[in-house]
Amino acid sequence: MDLRLLEYFLAVARAGNITKAAEQLHVTQPTISRQLMDLEEVMGTPLLCRGKRQVTLTDAGVLFQQRAEEIVTLMEKTQQDLADQNDLVGGTVAVGCVESSASRMLPEVLKNFAAQHPRVQYQLYSADGDDIREKLDRGELDFGILLEPIEAAKYDYLRLPYWETWGLLMRSDDPLAEKAAMTVEDILPLPLILPRREIVQDNIAGWFGVERSQLHIFAGHNLINNGALLVEAGLGYAFCVGGCFAIRQTEGLKFVPLTPERTTGHVLAWKKNRVFHPAAHHFREFIEQEKACVDPQIQSNLS
Repeated sequence: MDLRLLEYFLAVARAGNITKAAEQLHVTQPTISRQLMDLEEVMGTPLLCRGKRQVTLTDAGVLFQQRAEEIVTLMEKTQQDLADQNDLVGGTVAVGCVESSASRMLPEVLKNFAAQHPRVQYQLYSADGDDIREKLDRGELDFGILLEPIEAAKYDYLRLPYWETWGLLMRSDDPLAEKAAMTVEDILPLPLILPRREIVQDNIAGWFGVERSQLHIFAGHNLINNGALLVEAGLGYAFCVGGCFAIRQTEGLKFVPLTPERTTGHVLAWKKNRVFHPAAHHFREFIEQEKACVDPQIQSNLS
């Protein structure tokens, strides 16, 4: 399929109007209309609902838009990666990073790497582990900085010298905020706001010696921002790592660690059998050789 067909379709989907899309693409309106009808014939289903002034997507069109965006993004990255093959000191490295102490580690790593490779550029993506893994699987990211556990069957990885302590985020005026650490007995009756990953929820339940169904789960979250808002409203207690709260300390909230202490390590992960362009290859080698290159004070400040 010609990539231009996808670009035409996406332009119309975003503009909601074939004439506007044609103007943006500098082609004629009949050209786009004809190409879209050919596309629908190839797909075997209508993708667009054509009104007098506006074009909307059918259900099939919504799904096709999602797939088309993924294909175009992957093609653009592939073209960039192939171009980078001819430039051993330049290129773009795409890195996803979870919200943790690694968020402060990453700038220091990029600073040190950039000193050696000043022409390299970076695309940074902040999300939870599931979203980063999806982008690794689709080839949209070169690397992901993730909290363990990691699926060793799908990814190669390097362990990083950064550790996170688990605990509960709560209101500062909560009586439990006076405690130095939270016990299992403290936590089990509480309405919990947990990371959405089921493997993490199962690990948390395992730490407490119960099934996940026995936890009082009020809500799940992928990033702590919205979870913290629920905590501020007094709706529950957010289960998170200390570094996640430390990078954006919010007045009126407090992080209290667990007892016995529970810690999690970080990894730099990439898809197995990934063929790296030169910039990404140098970046991986740099991390492997310079794991201790980050100022230790960054980690100690977040502990």
